[in-house]
Amino acid sequence: MELLMTPEFWVAVGQIIMIDILLGGDNAVVIALACRKLPPAQRTKGILWGTAGAILLRVILIFFALTLLAIPFLKLAGAILLVWIGIKLLAPEHDDAHGNITASDKLWAAVKTVIVADLVMSVDNVIAIAGAAQGAGEGHQMPLVIFGLLVSIPIIVWGSQLVIKLMDRFPLIITLGGMLLGWIAGTMAVSDPAVANAAAWTWVPKLPQTDVVRYAAGILGALLVLAIGKWVAARRPKPAEAVTA
Repeated sequence: MELLMTPEFWVAVGQIIMIDILLGGDNAVVIALACRKLPPAQRTKGILWGTAGAILLRVILIFFALTLLAIPFLKLAGAILLVWIGIKLLAPEHDDAHGNITASDKLWAAVKTVIVADLVMSVDNVIAIAGAAQGAGEGHQMPLVIFGLLVSIPIIVWGSQLVIKLMDRFPLIITLGGMLLGWIAGTMAVSDPAVANAAAWTWVPKLPQTDVVRYAAGILGALLVLAIGKWVAARRPKPAEAVTA
């Protein structure tokens, strides 16, 4: 119960939920495509079992990600990946990412399709959630991840259409989501063991592990994603222009 009283816990939970909504919308599409040929009586089972398998797989992946992020330089690599993901969120490419999702009229074949597709598509979610969980402290990370996933999955599966409509109507949500990924990238980078541990990797410049440094890095990361994302979006031709060309 003491864990639930800390502001760091609820801030990280909020970040995880927003990350899952922004980056997990594709999961609802995958589930719908994979289960669309199932008989109506089995469709709900396919959705529930596929979602449960995807959640379990993601928790396992995040557990390994949290462990691996303790290795020097991996947080720096993860931060670069998050910046790239944030930029893609602000300047998405116009393509059909779901054309290769095959529907099945067999329950467990559809469930397998959901789980395998989610595994392929979960790299961005896993890195982003692991980065958000870093701010909650060592002992709180996995309970936080599981809690955040359990809260966000129903939103994704049953509320995806509403979420998509809100994003279309209020583009600011997408912008804030991209900046959130930049914030997490900045705070993750400055806490990498290579720049945080003064006794190791002495040839690497060290940064003081203070709140000022962490907040400054988060703001810098958020502004970096915003600036590059808007620049890329401005230079990319609109769909109508691309067709005309």
